[in-house]
Amino acid sequence: MKRKELIRSLKFLLFSLSAGIIEIGAFSLLNELTAWSYWPCYLIALTLSVLWNFTLNRRYTFQSASNVPKAMALVFGFYCVFTPLSTWLGHYLADVLGWNEYLVTAINMIANFVLEFLYDRFVVFRDSLDTNCVAEKKRGK
Repeated sequence: MKRKELIRSLKFLLFSLSAGIIEIGAFSLLNELTAWSYWPCYLIALTLSVLWNFTLNRRYTFQSASNVPKAMALVFGFYCVFTPLSTWLGHYLADVLGWNEYLVTAINMIANFVLEFLYDRFVVFRDSLDTNCVAEKKRGK
C-alpha cells in the first residue's frame, strides 16, 4: 500500500509540474506583455493550470470514476479559499513590498502543490480512489 501511495504522489508531482509549466508560461506572457498588476496575471494563469491539473490527476493519479461535477465543485471549494488568500499574499508581496513576481508565484505554486494534493487525496477522491477504467485495466492484468 505504501508503494501505491508513493507512486500516486510521484504522478501528482509530475502532473503538477506540467501544470506549473502552464501556469508560469501563462503568467510570464501576461506579466511581460501587459501592463497588468500581479493579481490578474496570477488568477488567469492559476485557472489554466487548475483545469489542466484536475483533468490529468483525476484520471491518472487518483484514477477516480467519481461524479465529475461533484469533484469539480469540491476542487472549486478549495480554490474559493486558496485563491483569495494566495492572490492577496501575492499582491502584498509583489505589489506592496516589491518582491520579485516570479519568486512570489513560485511560493504560491509550492503551497498550492502541497495543499491541493492533501485535499484531493483525503477529501475530493477519498472514496473513489482507483475506480475508473484505468484502474480496472490494471486490476485485470
